[in-house]
Amino acid sequence: MIDSASRLGAAGRALVAMTPQLVRAGVTLDVAYLHDAPDGCQPELTEAGAAVFAVGRPGRAGTAAALHRLIRERRPDLVHTTRHAGAHRSDLLAQAAAFAARTPVVSSLVDPPSGPDRPGGLRPAQALDAATARGTRRFHALTRYVAATTAKRLRVPRQRIDVVPRGRDPELLGTATPERRAEVRGALELPGDVPVVLVAACQQYRKGLDVLLDAWPAVRRAEPEAVLLLAGGEGPETARLHALAGVAGNVRFLGPRDDVADLMAAADAVAVPARRDGQGGAAIEAMGVGVPLVCTDLPGLRETVGSEDYARLVPPERPAELAAAIADTLADRSAAGARAQAARARFLTSFTLHQVSAQTVEFYERSLRLRPA
Repeated sequence: MIDSASRLGAAGRALVAMTPQLVRAGVTLDVAYLHDAPDGCQPELTEAGAAVFAVGRPGRAGTAAALHRLIRERRPDLVHTTRHAGAHRSDLLAQAAAFAARTPVVSSLVDPPSGPDRPGGLRPAQALDAATARGTRRFHALTRYVAATTAKRLRVPRQRIDVVPRGRDPELLGTATPERRAEVRGALELPGDVPVVLVAACQQYRKGLDVLLDAWPAVRRAEPEAVLLLAGGEGPETARLHALAGVAGNVRFLGPRDDVADLMAAADAVAVPARRDGQGGAAIEAMGVGVPLVCTDLPGLRETVGSEDYARLVPPERPAELAAAIADTLADRSAAGARAQAARARFLTSFTLHQVSAQTVEFYERSLRLRPA
């Protein structure tokens, strides 16, 4: 169960990538979604062997009834939901429908617990989390950090939470080669020798893009020709980010992209300046492509990246330190390349789609065997 069928959202991308692997492993996969999207991934899911169902209806009661009918008709062994800052509606509706149909529910935990996404804001449905957790068969978290912190918030035993990261297909990601770099830069009308930094993230406060833009003038003082590419959909921070970019200079907004791996292959560094992140999908992709990485030293990101042997890590919300790390990465290409090579080796041993899919099937099988503790 997902909120949106958009192929550009994290849930949609992960599902499109995972579906062929799960189907080949013997999983009969039904995908229900609330909202259509112009960039919908329904054709890819269907081609990969999933059955896809639009269940969004006017009003929550109508959607809950449609979900209940679907579950009664399809009779799945498990209903899989996601607990996420942007997916509370689908999670709660799917859980209610599954509970009514007496179908076990498993749920993914993708973000660490936090306060508001922006000072003064509120996260809806947070008060219901602990109550609905009692009826959830098992949980899956992207990192040990998310598992440990969320167990406390939901008041569930840690042993009810399995850790399975999101993965990427190394063949689909490809690697950073001179030929690929030249082709992508040509399409973007970027000279081959201009330093390029890429960030791939939606324009939300938790992504810390404003911190990166605050840091960018200092990067340009060290590398005057450097260009910053921002790939990702608009959001609550869009107007503010455009204002900051006008001051920083040499910043290009690319909008939502389905070729992020190509953009990474054309970049000299990938930045992940997040204030909050459960695992770091962009960091995993940069590791897989083999591009130098600079990211904030959040527990979930450090668990993914490993250490400074693989990436430059800086405290969150420190523009000066972020600028220094990016400038150093652009200046010392030899050291940055060594880190990127080590990071790709780490990716291949821990985050390939084949490995993650096998762990997901094991999670489903374990969920069917075990009752909540």
